Amino acid sequence: MSEKSAWKINGFGGIFIMILLVVLMIYAFSVLSVALSSIIAVIISLAICIMASGLTIVQPNEAKVLTFFGRYVGTILEDGLWLSVPITVRRRVSLKVRNFNSKMLKVNDVDGNPVEIAAVIVFKVISSAKAVFDVDDYETFVEIQSETALRHVATKYPYDIFEKEGYSLRGNAEEVAAELARELQERLAVAGVEVIEARLTHLAYATEIASAMLQRQQASAILAARQIIVEGAVGMAQMAIAKLQQDNTVDLDDERKVAMINNLLVSIVSDRSAQPVINAGTIY
Repeated sequence: MSEKSAWKINGFGGIFIMILLVVLMIYAFSVLSVALSSIIAVIISLAICIMASGLTIVQPNEAKVLTFFGRYVGTILEDGLWLSVPITVRRRVSLKVRNFNSKMLKVNDVDGNPVEIAAVIVFKVISSAKAVFDVDDYETFVEIQSETALRHVATKYPYDIFEKEGYSLRGNAEEVAAELARELQERLAVAGVEVIEARLTHLAYATEIASAMLQRQQASAILAARQIIVEGAVGMAQMAIAKLQQDNTVDLDDERKVAMINNLLVSIVSDRSAQPVINAGTIY
């Protein structure tokens, strides 16, 4: 259904015309016979009633969709008082920007883990004819399609990435929101709705696996930290030995180098403070 503009004139001009018809009717009673003036009065009264049925008020950011005996005759988009096609059914459609908060949904991510997810959708109607005639109830349509698209997008990505490359729901919220908005726009175009923005408002593991996944995240964080510590410890040990050899401070053979590296790595990598041991030599 393509939207088109309905015929209309300024409503105050229409009221002025109706006033002129009333004056004409009064004048007819004063100069014509009773029978003829009565006929004219009936005709003028009927014309005024028909014209009055075409008066409509359109508020800002609002549209009036007009149907004449089941036939779509156009839409009034400009705000104000208008005189349009009489004896029509006028349906009000809001063109304001609106928010829709989805329910918290439980879905399985691409790895099969149950997650809880919710989103807010910012949208507005850009084609009132499609919103009225192409879907049964565009507000309900937006609600159902938003939740369907959210479920579909959530199943395409893992909640989090531990050892793999790619997108995740938690790590790439902007990209996931952009894809959700694109998919929603494709689904809602039939209803004449434009998606302005889509954002995730809630994202968490489901209760039954939240504890296990938290332990996994903690373990991954500990392993990553240990890897950095080990790399730094090896570099420090190499620097220490190279510095001692460069300054000729101590003559280190291979056995002493191994012992020194072992001591440095243990003291740096250990999660506890090193306990110094003083070698007092042999006592006789």
